[in-house]
Amino acid sequence: MESSERYVLLSLFLFSIVNPLSASVTHYSIPEEMKEGSVVANLATDLTLDLKTLNQRKMRLDIIANKKYLDVNKETGELYVVEKIDREHICPFKLSASCYLKLEVILESPLRIFNIEIEILDMNDNAPQFRRDAIHLDISEVTARGERFSLSNAVDPDVGSNSVKTYYLSESEYFNIEVQTGRDGSKFAELILTKTLDREQQPVHNLILTAVDGGTPARSGTASVIVHVLDTNDNPPTFDKDNLSVNLMENSPIGSLVVHLNATDLDEGSNSDITYSYSLYTSEKTQETFNLNPATGEITVKGVLNYEDFRIYDMEVIAADKGASSLTGQCTIKILVEDMNDNHPEISIKSFQSPVTENIELDTVIAVVSVSDKDSGDNGIVDLHIPDNMPFKLRESSDNYFELVVSEPLDREKVPEYDITFTVTDRGSPPLSDNETMTLELLDVNDNVPQFPQSFYTIRVMENNAPGALLSLLTAFDPDLHENQYLVYFIIEKEIANTSMSMLFSINPENGNLYALKTFDYEIEKEFLFHIEARDSGSPPLSSNVTVHVIIVDQNDNAPVIVSPWRAHGSVVEEKIPRSTDKGSLIAKVIALDTDSVHNSRITYQFLQVTDATLFSLDQYNGEIRTMRMFSYRDPRHQRLVVVAKDNGEPALSATVTIKLTTMETAVKAYSDMTEEPLEYDIFSDINLYLVIGLGSVSFLLLITILVTIVIKCQKPKPSKAAPPSRNSVISERNSTIADSTLVSNDAYWYSLFLAETRKGKLVVRQPLPKGSRYIVSSIPRGTGLTDTSDSAASTLQ
Repeated sequence: MESSERYVLLSLFLFSIVNPLSASVTHYSIPEEMKEGSVVANLATDLTLDLKTLNQRKMRLDIIANKKYLDVNKETGELYVVEKIDREHICPFKLSASCYLKLEVILESPLRIFNIEIEILDMNDNAPQFRRDAIHLDISEVTARGERFSLSNAVDPDVGSNSVKTYYLSESEYFNIEVQTGRDGSKFAELILTKTLDREQQPVHNLILTAVDGGTPARSGTASVIVHVLDTNDNPPTFDKDNLSVNLMENSPIGSLVVHLNATDLDEGSNSDITYSYSLYTSEKTQETFNLNPATGEITVKGVLNYEDFRIYDMEVIAADKGASSLTGQCTIKILVEDMNDNHPEISIKSFQSPVTENIELDTVIAVVSVSDKDSGDNGIVDLHIPDNMPFKLRESSDNYFELVVSEPLDREKVPEYDITFTVTDRGSPPLSDNETMTLELLDVNDNVPQFPQSFYTIRVMENNAPGALLSLLTAFDPDLHENQYLVYFIIEKEIANTSMSMLFSINPENGNLYALKTFDYEIEKEFLFHIEARDSGSPPLSSNVTVHVIIVDQNDNAPVIVSPWRAHGSVVEEKIPRSTDKGSLIAKVIALDTDSVHNSRITYQFLQVTDATLFSLDQYNGEIRTMRMFSYRDPRHQRLVVVAKDNGEPALSATVTIKLTTMETAVKAYSDMTEEPLEYDIFSDINLYLVIGLGSVSFLLLITILVTIVIKCQKPKPSKAAPPSRNSVISERNSTIADSTLVSNDAYWYSLFLAETRKGKLVVRQPLPKGSRYIVSSIPRGTGLTDTSDSAASTLQ
């Protein structure tokens, strides 16, 4: 082991200065057969690496060999021997060239690769060996002194001074040896005849040939040399050419002819019969690869030819005659194997980062790939590609190393993952290729706001709904994943008449179901306008809102109310008319009101009962009762009319009024003749007195109400003309319909005008109706020219 230690000290002076770039190579030299655990070098010191980060950066050693001879200690950074290294095993058949073990030191975050070459220095651990234990020589007895005979050389796997240095022959008076150096630097011995042989004295000479190497200490090997003395055969075979060179394509079929050798002998008989054989200089590998026909001299392919394994085969063929003392001739043949594109290029994924976030920056390195091809020339030049139309590109970082970088923005919602196929193709003919597919997964980022299917929702709700009823499903969609996709729904708060939206409506925060918290009344609340917000659970959260318009749909839940003719008590109205009333005269006018919507509040009138159907007619739209003919002496003095007022709902609701008419002989002007006359009070009855008192009271209260209204309106600030209506407030309708002498309006308060009939004229009064209902303004019959409409506060009828 003292020799090993000297080799280690020598290697420390021979390693080159470390370059931090991955393209540079760091050299070390170590002797073979070092003990396991022996330290070769400190990589952390030589490569200027931080010991604290070796584990974190996942430092590893990639050895381009079949065994793991070396490893690195991540705690100390030392490169040490794991398994004994046999130079002859790593570098077979390289008897004179240097032997190197190539390593790659790989670190991640960031990725760095260091190339290391370790030269394995030879030790004299192999003794010279002869291929055969016995070397037989046939020498004619007429051979002259000084004749030389080639002997089988010894083979030593060691190189340099440790290989075969010289040969020694046992003592003999007939023979001596001379050591020669071959073209490849190998040593071989030639047997020299120093004295004429006498077969009759000694037909066989047994010699011992010893081969000694130049190591310290020296090693040796022996072989027996048996010399057979033959009879005279003085003409050796000769070849047409002593040296041949043949080019042969690799992967040539077994049995293919390589060369046909031809040797001739001038002797006759058995001395001219020639056989061909390999000389002892021909290696066993060559003999296993090529077959030599001993009779014909044809050399054919016997084994698989691989340019990448062996490119040159050297052989020596001996032609020997069959004479009593066989003579031989030699021919040296060099077979050059030509390369074919028979090796597929190879891909090695050195690093691959997956998954990555979808908002990864451009030019970020995703993977590092290396490519190689064992062929030579164009057959060994490779190109690397990835599929087109991908947001990635390849960038060459060093010789046969490529980086996959992001070239376009990534969007997980469009493409959640990519199957990236690396395809490597050589430039041979035909080209060969290989591929490797890696899957890149994208992680979600909260980059999408929730989306509602509609930007505006109109929801119709029938009034008198049950509290807690489901109104609609307002579900938004978020294409993100996981917490970025989980949505929570809110009602954006806004007050209407001091009432919060959350007191009227409720939304399920998980699924967007919208519920009503109260029962709605169309006559009070007609519609609502508010916003719903959907917010995801990302960081930071994203949100969007949608406008919701809730419309209350009217139900026919209010029956008509008969407001004219006015009834002081009960539902019976008593009227007096003169018997001299003309045909077509207005006897009475029935007015009914309905607080439902326009459709449900359309009222029609019809007789339910009538004393004489031929005497009176009823207009179904305006409720006017007129005479169809003049009264006769046969008609009863008392007439009873029952009028029903029906709305247009489903089912229809109604109200009735009973009118008792009494005909009088007194000259009373018809209703239709009083259009433009002022009130007269020539005749005072009890009814007239009551009407005058009521008129005075109503006028007084009306005057007070008008004054109070004026004061209130003066105190209120005038609303801006440009100010839009409140989004969450009830939107009033102003639809009006004029039918004959009746005006229907949808303001918050409505008024009815009662027509009080007297013999001398008419009295107009007002009566308040429930808050939130429509009002009807009734005028006195056509022709009077007197109409009263007002939006002031209603007074109470006394």
